[in-house]
Amino acid sequence: MEKSYLNNNERIEITILRNFFFNEEFTRKALPFVKSEYFTNRIEKLLYEEVYTFVEKYKNLPTKETILIELNRRKDINDDELKLIKELISSLSNDETDLQWLLDTTERFCKDRAVHNAVLSGIKILDGKDKQKQPEAIPSILSEALAVSFDNHIGHDYIGDAEDRFEWYHTKEKRYKFDLSFFNRITKGGVPSKTLNIALAGTGVGKSLFMCHCASHFLNEGQNVLYITLEMAEERIAERIDANLLDVTIDDLHDMPKQLYEDKMNKLRTKTSGKLIIKEYPTASAHSGHFKSLINELALKKSFRPDVVFIDYLNICASSRFKGGNISSYFYIKAIAEELRGLAVEHNVPIFSATQTTRTGYVSTDIGLEDTSESFGLPATADFMFALMSNEELESLGQMKVKQLKNRYNDPALNRAFIVGVDRAKMRLYDVENVAQNIVDKNQTKEEENYPTPESAYEKFSDFKL
Repeated sequence: MEKSYLNNNERIEITILRNFFFNEEFTRKALPFVKSEYFTNRIEKLLYEEVYTFVEKYKNLPTKETILIELNRRKDINDDELKLIKELISSLSNDETDLQWLLDTTERFCKDRAVHNAVLSGIKILDGKDKQKQPEAIPSILSEALAVSFDNHIGHDYIGDAEDRFEWYHTKEKRYKFDLSFFNRITKGGVPSKTLNIALAGTGVGKSLFMCHCASHFLNEGQNVLYITLEMAEERIAERIDANLLDVTIDDLHDMPKQLYEDKMNKLRTKTSGKLIIKEYPTASAHSGHFKSLINELALKKSFRPDVVFIDYLNICASSRFKGGNISSYFYIKAIAEELRGLAVEHNVPIFSATQTTRTGYVSTDIGLEDTSESFGLPATADFMFALMSNEELESLGQMKVKQLKNRYNDPALNRAFIVGVDRAKMRLYDVENVAQNIVDKNQTKEEENYPTPESAYEKFSDFKL
């Protein structure tokens, strides 16, 4: 007897079937790639077959009623199976699911099932149980399975796609803007998606403070934020973000009356549409594969898809490809960075993380790439990397020095180093007065409003000849 669907679980097969009834765009994009043999449960396979047949014939989404009528006509379904199919159909609800996540997850499901079936097919051929195919067919079977993709794009046609390319030139890239003017200046208005952004600092200087501040800011701006911690407990991270967003010191948080705390949280809820999820993993236990599973699970169970991801911090992550004891630190840390950047690309988010300085860098106020702990391969992978530095003088002034180390968004020689204010009690960073910018190199730029106004496009290209 097949299992009951009265208490429907959250398997991807069910999610796919549900959206075939209610999501036209998903059905149009995914249905051609989903196959009957990907469903291992007979009840789900039967339902899929009827849905596929209906959509192919009528070019429209089915209703529950039409599918039930069609299933009742079939002679290969017994009464028990029909009862379970009816339970399954009745359990399907029109719950909103992020389209891109749904497409990505369905594509992975199809590829996984295709590879699984290809391996079984290969074993069957080798065992002589498939009389129609020879062992020479196995490579092509596996290649076909590995090629399963919803993406029909096979390359950019330079001549044919010229118009699309022109539109791309004139499309403003979405960026996640800081609330710190110099950071916006050096990144040309914030960090884009599909990037890895790294803060380099010694112990206690402010790696977690920087990330907690930025997480607070992005949440306040209505973004969905995922904060992964491998160093501190979830409650400690939440405590820091509370101090930042509620405008109280950490000490005052513990003395605050419950009613006042609830009032401040209610006020915060009215200010932002974003959500913040904090997830703790034991140190060195989790890698990009765990983070990917977490993102997928959050999408499925909480309808939460992050806009920005923080990982605190890179050096205490694990690698999904290597074990630390079997590889040098250079390749190990570089592998972690590559995997995190791949995660950023796959899920279309900017990722912020941090790394430790070397022992020399702990006491230096002029950190360079050579002070990157364990691996010089890390800055080679990061899109944006900067050092956070402090000493007794800066600490007494409530300030921190920031130095650009690598910048794919702008010329790192511009505004190479600058000062930001630090309020450690409230876990905040803030802009300081220009007179406090006492660490200024010769290429330090003036305020954006003083930049010369560029000439118009027609003026600029008036003498251009073909």
